[in-house]
Amino acid sequence: MTRPVTVGLDGSPESRAAAEWAAGEARLLGLPLKLVQVWEPVPDPMAQAPLLGTEVHQHWTERILREVAEGVRERHPGLDVSTEQLSGRPADVLAGAAEDAELLVLGSRGLSGVGGFVVGSVGLSVVAHAGRPVVLVRAGAQAADPHGTDQAAAQSTATPSRPVVLGLDTDGPDDRLIEFAFVAAARRGAALRVVHGWNPPPYYAYGLAVDIELQADLARSASARLTEILGPWRTKFPEVEVTEESRYGSPGSHLVEASREACLVVVGRRVRRSPVGARIGSVTHAVLHHSAAPVVVVPHD
Repeated sequence: MTRPVTVGLDGSPESRAAAEWAAGEARLLGLPLKLVQVWEPVPDPMAQAPLLGTEVHQHWTERILREVAEGVRERHPGLDVSTEQLSGRPADVLAGAAEDAELLVLGSRGLSGVGGFVVGSVGLSVVAHAGRPVVLVRAGAQAADPHGTDQAAAQSTATPSRPVVLGLDTDGPDDRLIEFAFVAAARRGAALRVVHGWNPPPYYAYGLAVDIELQADLARSASARLTEILGPWRTKFPEVEVTEESRYGSPGSHLVEASREACLVVVGRRVRRSPVGARIGSVTHAVLHHSAAPVVVVPHD
């Protein structure tokens, strides 16, 4: 079964940017694009109001779906584009739609005046529960360009694309996450920038502040571990230029900083099967809210 690149639409500029990004990604992958619009049945007594009723709401959502599909087909001739309208609770429906998709792409509102996202409750819920990779895209040139180049750069073959950035935890590296990042970089002809942020164990905290040599030893150890993990992947993807960055401090802050020059940021979400339910780790949560580039969250064990 061929999995499509699926987009969740709500009519916002951000979801339209997500559809454009997804169309470019579908072409890179050689996959069809599926546009999905979810509408929640209007509760009584609102359903009885002539301007707020179910028929009006459904007609409006059908129009959004049709207009976006027409625009994508016009800008991407030859791309297989399908549409589907579903009903129910958006977070649940979209998480279900992700199971049959190669990627699920959603729009996310940018912070006014500052690079970053405002991730709504639907987006966070989908990211926390989806079993497939989920991409969040905000409106803007950097976000909407799947190759990571602006319009001027695209006109010059001498200008390299922005790198793909991978946030990697060396304590629990996962092959699915690493492979996704390498494949994404290879597909774009982009470099891969691997960022690892580290902090010393609590019992080192005071000594690190006063012992420069201790800090240097821990830094060398963290860097060596990162190199060890990436070694087999460099061999598997020799065409990908890899830059390793093992830096002291908050991993989330380092990734947000790196996102300003990235075409895509790849982070992981560890699947936790616990009574408290699914959750998003603190690093991924920070990146989702503040990244300047599209963010893909890859679930893994």
